Amino acid sequence: MNSTNRTVVVTGIGATTPLGGDSASTWEALLAGRSGVGLLTEDWAAELPVRIAARVAVEPTEIIPRPQARKLDRSAQFALIAAREAWADAGFTARAGEDPAVDPDRLGAVVASGIGGVTTLLDQYDILREKGARKVSPHTVPMLMPNSPAANVSLEVGARAGAHTPVSACASGAEAIGYAVEMIRTGRADVVIAGGTEAAVHPLPIAAFGNMMAMSKNNEDPQGASRPFDTERNGFVLGEGSGMIVLESAEHAAARGARVYAEAVGQGISADAHHITAPEPSGAGIAHALQNLLDSTGLKPSEITHVNAHATSTPQGDIAELKALRKVLGDDVDHVAVSATKSMTGHLLGGAGGVETVASVLALYHRVAPPTINIENLDPEVDVDIVRDTPRELPQGTIAALNDSFGFGGHNVVLAFRTV
Repeated sequence: MNSTNRTVVVTGIGATTPLGGDSASTWEALLAGRSGVGLLTEDWAAELPVRIAARVAVEPTEIIPRPQARKLDRSAQFALIAAREAWADAGFTARAGEDPAVDPDRLGAVVASGIGGVTTLLDQYDILREKGARKVSPHTVPMLMPNSPAANVSLEVGARAGAHTPVSACASGAEAIGYAVEMIRTGRADVVIAGGTEAAVHPLPIAAFGNMMAMSKNNEDPQGASRPFDTERNGFVLGEGSGMIVLESAEHAAARGARVYAEAVGQGISADAHHITAPEPSGAGIAHALQNLLDSTGLKPSEITHVNAHATSTPQGDIAELKALRKVLGDDVDHVAVSATKSMTGHLLGGAGGVETVASVLALYHRVAPPTINIENLDPEVDVDIVRDTPRELPQGTIAALNDSFGFGGHNVVLAFRTV
């Protein structure tokens, strides 16, 4: 089917995060305002200035059989766990082709990672240096490839319409979902499983981010370290995990009687062209992405009632995002409930857009916005309505939510979803 205007809907969700091994436990923890950040206990962490991170709440080998897991980087393990949950949640019972409800040639997979199999690369280099070439795993190359999560998800569900891997740093997961929406909207697929994953809790990335002064060094209070919009915020907390959704054309979902969580309205994309790591302080690039979204979808600012902010807990980035929201939405932003779920999950880098899309879709489905925790002293530059400490009910009727994701390099992606 060739079309450029098909309605796209979300029919399945899956996640494995620092808050829980699946989407249900993650959502429960988000509403409860529980932090997934903890102190790193590995020996290698003792010498690092940053000794905190948000580890996934379950060990992947408890879910994936060990013979399969040993051939997968941790990032691909997370993606596979989240994808399996999303696939089953969408009502599919087997791989495409085996399940008659989906044609493998009309099924795609778009799974992003910001860094790829970095832990595999670094661990295998240590083995090479310490034990010699013969001890290096023969699975190293397919494990460290950035496209490994997408390839393995494609293998898992039988997706033959394409397996794609956007790489745009911390915007990667959101860009993957936006790309998947366009695959369906333009008739290249009927169903796409999409999201992001990351597993970079390793001494080298932590040391590098720490030396950039990008991470919080609040080792004395790990659960209070990620504090978006607070006056004392001083950097992000590294997290890991994956979030995945199943997207379908509305016609395909209706034909098989699928439950629909929300409509995927579309995306807006831009680049700051400002600095390789620092955000453009006025929020101009973010505003451009948001305006692109509104222009390309026809979404009205008055429809938007919730934003899951990128808000990584950095001094510049948090405020630049709010400036962009104010600039584009105008006075309508006064009626928007803004949540910063990284206050609980930490920053999952390329996995953030996937996990936060799951949170945004569930917020619409249940009509409740999760809270932002750890705001003790609200930054006086904050001029929007931040959901603090406890969840907030969202209005009835047709409403929309935005999920913001921005990455090193000036990548900006804004996704929009709407109730059905």
